Amino acid sequence: MKRSLLITTVVIAAWGLASSAQAAGNADTGKAKAAACAGCHGPEGKGVPPNPPLAGIPEAEQVQMLKDYKSGKRPNPIMKGLTAALSDQDMEDLSAYYASLPK
Repeated sequence: MKRSLLITTVVIAAWGLASSAQAAGNADTGKAKAAACAGCHGPEGKGVPPNPPLAGIPEAEQVQMLKDYKSGKRPNPIMKGLTAALSDQDMEDLSAYYASLPK
């Protein structure tokens, strides 16, 4: 019984690590995808008024914002249009890039 519990625990832990590794964005890939964002958020993510800065905002927070724009939960017709074509991986990559930049 103890052995099966140990095996189950190890399998669940390994699955959790694999899931989180897949979910992480790639900042280098995000940088290459960020050209469309620079017009409003600046080339370094500092924001171009009245648009907010993105630099230094945690990755998970940015991913959620992008998903909310795409779903319409955050109403903004420009961002809804821009996020419509983004995959979850695109959002993770872009968010990783902007999160990696200094505020």
